[in-house]
Amino acid sequence: MRGSLQSYRQVSVNSQITEASPHKITQMLFAGALERIAQSRYAIENNDIAAKGLCIGKAIDIVEGLRSCLVMDDDELGHNLEALYDFVINGLIQANLSNDTKMLNDVSEVLRTLKEGWDEIPEEMHHITAHAS
Repeated sequence: MRGSLQSYRQVSVNSQITEASPHKITQMLFAGALERIAQSRYAIENNDIAAKGLCIGKAIDIVEGLRSCLVMDDDELGHNLEALYDFVINGLIQANLSNDTKMLNDVSEVLRTLKEGWDEIPEEMHHITAHAS
């Protein structure tokens, strides 16, 4: 039963990604990272070291993906976002090494703030690229 549910979720996510705009995919990535951090916090609280490592690893992969999409022209915003993503990644590594739920809360707050900003972008701007004139 659990395997079937997992397969259904994967198909559902894949179909959402296929139909999603880059803006929506970014929203999904933020949500996924926040979910993995919450799962890792739960794993720490329940002394499930394997699950903690797996969830933190997935969160790091997601944030690395967000970071890799940055356009790094002479744009202050891009550099500021890169610094925030670096903070989150380093915080996740530290939380993993020391089972630090406070650090997980700190990095969650940064990601939540970024996601809220992203969510506030008006729909008519969802398809504008970094190099649009």
